[in-house]
Amino acid sequence: MSEFHFLGSAQIPKGWELRRLKHVGTVLSGTGFPHDYQGNEDGEFPFLKVSDLSAPGSEKWVSYAANTVDREMAKELGASIVPENSIIYAKIGAALLLNKRRLLSRPSCIDNNMSAFVPKIVLPEWALWWMTILDFSEYVNPGAIPSFTEGQQKELPFLVPPLKTQRRIADYLDRETARIDALIAEKEKMLALLEEKRTALISSKVTRGLNPDAPMKPSGLDWLGDIPAHWGILPIKYVAQVGNGSTPAVDNPEYWGGGGLPWLNSSVVNDRYVAGAVRRVTPLALKECHLPIIEPPVVLMGITGQGKTRGKVTVLTFKATLNQHLAFIKPMKRILSAEYLRYVLVMAYPFLRSESESGGSTKGAITCDQIAGFRIPCPSIEEQYEIVGSIKEDEEKFTGLYKEVSSSLMLLKERRAALITAAVTGQLDPEEMAA
Repeated sequence: MSEFHFLGSAQIPKGWELRRLKHVGTVLSGTGFPHDYQGNEDGEFPFLKVSDLSAPGSEKWVSYAANTVDREMAKELGASIVPENSIIYAKIGAALLLNKRRLLSRPSCIDNNMSAFVPKIVLPEWALWWMTILDFSEYVNPGAIPSFTEGQQKELPFLVPPLKTQRRIADYLDRETARIDALIAEKEKMLALLEEKRTALISSKVTRGLNPDAPMKPSGLDWLGDIPAHWGILPIKYVAQVGNGSTPAVDNPEYWGGGGLPWLNSSVVNDRYVAGAVRRVTPLALKECHLPIIEPPVVLMGITGQGKTRGKVTVLTFKATLNQHLAFIKPMKRILSAEYLRYVLVMAYPFLRSESESGGSTKGAITCDQIAGFRIPCPSIEEQYEIVGSIKEDEEKFTGLYKEVSSSLMLLKERRAALITAAVTGQLDPEEMAA
């Protein structure tokens, strides 16, 4: 792929030049920021980290950082004082691939995971918009930890129109992207409200049933509140079997492959239903590693880790086994519906997370004993089926609305990106931008 592929078949407008970053400004590298120097909020210069690129209110300009340094501290650290109107960005790691660029509104220092471009013969606002269309992933050193050397940064392509044109385009993009961003924010708010309403509706039906006039009683559980008077409250172990699995030795080929049983890991809880398995285990593994053979329908729960998977649940609809990071909950068929149980546990997710933390220190695990002893609302199996059916009807409606809003949101983001590219590559009519 050509490094100038963003131009497509278009011609560079007359009076524009295609140059390199090193020809239009300088690149400054950041400096290590030892912990002993951190925590000062009264220094003259903000000391910016990669996380500051994502701070609220820093979508274009950055002026605030959690840490500051004075001039003497900057000198001790060997830190360059990056002038205002410079463009800062991540130069290593996953943050580099996010392609976030920001303008400095005041002189600052940056840490050694960042670089700064100091414009010399181009307008800072133009430089920011131009660099917005550059996908750094196309220029960096590949590998487990992507990185971007100063030399590579200096060779980035840079399109330079006349100064008056730079100003016109920058002002135009400021206006137009602000308008589009307002529409994007509106759509994102709509999505959040839809999700909030969907969650509230599910919660109401799971905890109160479908009859709004049913007499209520206290459940005795803080996370649950009142429930219909005719419902029961039972520990899961009274209405389901609970257990977990293990991981056979990964270096033993006799345990893996073939047409064996699907073997599941905790990534499956990110979907409502388990779609499939990446790996399969042999009958020998099932026997020697004492793996459970799970018959559907079953609810699976992630039980370890600090990420979101701990406490999340999914429904398994095919025969499988699993590793030690998942628990299975096999409902008694005539007493508990797997679908209903999933909805209950989705609602209980925040409580399950907090219960797996002891006195504020994260244990990072939910035990099978905790799951077995966890008390849940138990209407009759017939009422469970009615509740599940009603919730699914509601979810179909919400899914349609969600897809509609998400589609319009995606189109707005695509329109924004296309507009920026067209403007900074000289494909828009100057009169249109002046209007």
